[in-house]
Amino acid sequence: QVQLVESGGGLVQAGGSLRLSCAASGRFSVYAMGWFRQAPGKEREFVAAISYSGGSTYYADSVKGRFTISRDNAKNLVYLQMNSLKPEDTAVYYCAAGTGSSLPYVNFGSWGQGTQVTVSS
Repeated sequence: QVQLVESGGGLVQAGGSLRLSCAASGRFSVYAMGWFRQAPGKEREFVAAISYSGGSTYYADSVKGRFTISRDNAKNLVYLQMNSLKPEDTAVYYCAAGTGSSLPYVNFGSWGQGTQVTVSS
């Protein structure tokens, strides 16, 4: 098990940028990591994932080219850089850790508490 704590959410205007961070405890470097989001009244959806080494990444079509996932295994951190934000990106963003041989086929079993991102038009 790994414990996850997200930070970096907030209010930003459309077209702006935010960087989310997720601090992990435990054996961070053995886990693939992912970001998910859930908007009000909608189901939680996948945003991005990164392999345990950081060598592979995978994105939802809705964020491809705008968001970048990265990790620092020395610091037990994973990031989500979000650029060109749109109002439809408004959601609670969750960090997750999981196991799997290849992206995006990861069994995410550990979740953070979430951080709110609000994009105003």
